[in-house]
Amino acid sequence: MRVRPNAVPAWTLSRVAKMLGGESAGGDVVFGGISLSTHDVVPGDLFAALPGATTHGVRFVPQALESGAVAVLTDAAGAAELPSGVPHLVLEQPRRALSDFAATFYAHPSRSFTTIGITGTQGKTTTTYLAEAALGETRAAVIGTIGTRIAGRPAASSLTTPEAPALQALFAVMAEERVAACAMEVSSHAIVQGRVDGFVLDAAVFLNLGRDHLDFHHDLESYFRAKAELFTPEHARRAVVNLDDPYGRRLADETVLPLTTFSTEGAAADWRGVNVRTHRLGSDVTLVTPQGREVELSVPLAGAFNVSNAVAAVVALAGEGHDLDALVAGIATARGVPGRMERVDAGQSFTAVVDYAHKPEAIEAVLKALRPVTAGRLIIVLGAGGDRDRGKRPLMGRIAADLADVLVVTDDNPRSEDPARIRAEVLAGAREGSAEVLEVGDRRDAIAAAVDRARLGDTVVVAGKGHERGQQVGDVLHPFDDRDVLYELMGGIA
Repeated sequence: MRVRPNAVPAWTLSRVAKMLGGESAGGDVVFGGISLSTHDVVPGDLFAALPGATTHGVRFVPQALESGAVAVLTDAAGAAELPSGVPHLVLEQPRRALSDFAATFYAHPSRSFTTIGITGTQGKTTTTYLAEAALGETRAAVIGTIGTRIAGRPAASSLTTPEAPALQALFAVMAEERVAACAMEVSSHAIVQGRVDGFVLDAAVFLNLGRDHLDFHHDLESYFRAKAELFTPEHARRAVVNLDDPYGRRLADETVLPLTTFSTEGAAADWRGVNVRTHRLGSDVTLVTPQGREVELSVPLAGAFNVSNAVAAVVALAGEGHDLDALVAGIATARGVPGRMERVDAGQSFTAVVDYAHKPEAIEAVLKALRPVTAGRLIIVLGAGGDRDRGKRPLMGRIAADLADVLVVTDDNPRSEDPARIRAEVLAGAREGSAEVLEVGDRRDAIAAAVDRARLGDTVVVAGKGHERGQQVGDVLHPFDDRDVLYELMGGIA
């Protein structure tokens, strides 16, 4: 699927300068697209060279020009470094202006379909996929960690929430494809960095909040405040909030948006999931609407947390006028989400699962979901990512050692850190638990150790990387897919 619309806008640099109040120089040119990354430049683009945390985007202007960019949007510092004669526009705060301008440039495409923004520490990806299933693939679009899908077809995207120019271009493609709704993940980074400025979501959905991204936000309160910013009139028309989460209850008290609440754990919410019946392939739940109507919802994904995710998707879409019975029927057809409680079957005598869980609450949720459907032992392979929040590592180790029978501590994506030190920090927490604990640094060998120990009735879960197809060690991304490695080690033919 294309990532830019067929209808190409045509703007002049002088028109943008007049609209945004900036100063243009180097001559007037016509451009037909906006790019923020040199990887996205299309001939005829306006390239946004913005100040960053570690470097200034003006460093990449020569590469952008070589790829066909015809003009540059930047700040005064960037303009001073531009090659001579390059047409450019100087703004005092170019990043802030870029989001609004990108929406205007593409004629506010998101106004033609329902937009649902989903935020939370866990479950964003799964909830977007459940929303897609609820509507039917051909009527839906999804943006998130695993990528973008428009009317059931993949479209290239890199960030969980794309930068504003790429996001608005994707919205324009969705408008041309006449989708009914887009369910998009909204990360806390995206909120803080203004990637979702310039348009207003029809509904913002809050799932939960736990320890994550503290390398970026520094503390949990800052992390919550970033999430809460989405639930303001500048970003959304309506709030959908999970009352089972303590931060959800706090958000429900704080937001000024029209509010709809939901619960699957007995809270006095507008929408309630009651009488949850779990089984090996998923869960069934009775969904009670605000009017008291009872609807049976079948969720074909394992785990109580996925019941909550499914209810969130239904509540958000039903609140925007989509037919409840059709939504429930769609959820029942949902397929597994890549790397999320994904079963790997090579004909082995035990259950094997790959999951993206890489934070304490996620590890706990996965193991608690698998325990009731595991007759034998629960075996987990787990590591922690480098250059990220170190404080969560012993917490992950402790939870895994408390809830599993066997814990194999290994490497995840060590990035620039010493892998042995990362493992030691996970092991520091794991020693307090009751599980048998092994340390196997090489990830393939660690998965092999788990497979070798598995017997009939056991469950092996390989956690942390999920859908990822590489392992970042230093500056090198080595090909590595947990699903492929696990399948091969269990005797499957790759």
